[in-house]
Amino acid sequence: MRHFMLLPFVALVVAFPTLTPAQAPREALPPEKAKAAFRKLLEREKVPHDVRAEAKAVEKDGLLYLRWSFASEKKADGSIERVPGLTVTPANDTRDLPVMIVLHGTGGNKDAVLSWLEEFARHGMFAIAIDARYHGDRVPGVKGKAAYEAAISKAWQAPAGQPHEHPFYYDTVWDLWRLVDMLQSRPGVDRKRIGMMGISMGGIQTWLAASVDERVAVAAPLIGVQSFQWSLENDKWQGRANTIKGAHELAAKDLGEPMVNRKVCRQLWGKIIPGITGDFDCPNMLKLFAPRPLFIANGELDGNCPIEGARIAFASVEDAYDKADAKEKLRILVSEKVGHTVTPEARRACVACCVKWLK
Repeated sequence: MRHFMLLPFVALVVAFPTLTPAQAPREALPPEKAKAAFRKLLEREKVPHDVRAEAKAVEKDGLLYLRWSFASEKKADGSIERVPGLTVTPANDTRDLPVMIVLHGTGGNKDAVLSWLEEFARHGMFAIAIDARYHGDRVPGVKGKAAYEAAISKAWQAPAGQPHEHPFYYDTVWDLWRLVDMLQSRPGVDRKRIGMMGISMGGIQTWLAASVDERVAVAAPLIGVQSFQWSLENDKWQGRANTIKGAHELAAKDLGEPMVNRKVCRQLWGKIIPGITGDFDCPNMLKLFAPRPLFIANGELDGNCPIEGARIAFASVEDAYDKADAKEKLRILVSEKVGHTVTPEARRACVACCVKWLK
């Protein structure tokens, strides 16, 4: 029987500079420079992973389920940020298996993607999910996205120039990099075959994290590819803002605006996800994934990821794969007359793509 995440780790310790808001530049940095800038922006103090099994492994129907956690960072107040995880693997398989990391959406948790984990595990893969910041077991007793919105609101109201968290995407991206760090030394996994996919918020975290981390061999952002800049410029920010409506309404009040508008979004996003409308927007970041296998799924009528902005990202990444002579490794699926949802067709295509390139 396979038991995962029970060996000690040694990690490097680096300085943790304060993250500060940034206005989007008129022209985004070249992708390689954006990659370095994004890495620097998110850098903080690492700690040993201190991997712990949170419950006894359970075997059911040929699959092994294990709940665990690891330490991600040392926070400004001296506390250690722990990341709860769940793995599903083929039982009694002692080979080094390809890995598939699966990320949930806003208000969800790692258990919400359990069926995905089971599906990948039945394909002979080491399937992993974690709770995003302020979701799931990271906020015991709190359901949905209440804690997430509260954390974003707190970050928004942090005094100018003072350290604050970045719970809206970025802090979970850091956790994903640390997860990959951990996987690089774990028994039972193939460190050269690590994939990452996510849905909605998880899709955004996928393209942010995987684009700049060459250790991720395959990526599949689902209903998350878009252009934040296009949304602002074309007054199509409403869907994205409504995912954390309370934080946007608080920002509007603090800014003296009668309601949430483009100005509010620009100010809020500029503080809690700095650079997302410029250097770190999807059209600039996603092209960094070439020539690695990439699967993208969007809905034609998705208000959270307006298709016009998404098509800017599509064009950018298609150009990158064309230049890399790797067009066969890119697939983009747009579901017609579909909103912010992953269709059965998109799910099947995503799993098939990931299994093809990781197995």
